[in-house]
Amino acid sequence: MSDVTRILSQINHGDPSAAEQLLPLVYAELRKLAAAKMAQEKPGQTLDATALVHEAYVRLVDVEKAQHWDNRGHFFMAAAEAMRRILIETARRKQRIRHGGGQPRVHLACLDVADDLAAGDILALDEALERLAVEDASVTQVVKLRYFAGLTIEQTAAAMRISVRTANRHWAYAKAWLFRELTR
Repeated sequence: MSDVTRILSQINHGDPSAAEQLLPLVYAELRKLAAAKMAQEKPGQTLDATALVHEAYVRLVDVEKAQHWDNRGHFFMAAAEAMRRILIETARRKQRIRHGGGQPRVHLACLDVADDLAAGDILALDEALERLAVEDASVTQVVKLRYFAGLTIEQTAAAMRISVRTANRHWAYAKAWLFRELTR
């Protein structure tokens, strides 16, 4: 049993000190995944990889909301879902008039207009993912792990406990399905 799995088991059994032990073990990997995800985003983001990891981690180890993970893969699937939700919440917040309503951000230091993520794009993706989940939840999980957590196809297969071939097939199907849905 790996250290991460052992600590997750301790968290599941209510050990309050276990959450403190978990962060150092998974932080580097979560940070790498978040950095890969944020590198795919357009410049001008107010959310960076560190903030994304910290927010996701806080949600994952919230002791008031008892969460149970079966293993390391289950934990990283939950992390991918948490990161997805944070990015969607951020996109929705940016669309509100109070938070700029989709207006381009201006960096005060250089007064250049930053290419802000089109919040509508990520919201459209989220809506399409919800429709895809009705059709095939496992394909949706592959998208969440690949797109939102930045996992490789091999890491995605391991996290989901499926073959690399199946993960590739799900990924190819999801890309085609999402392309069709998003270009309508």
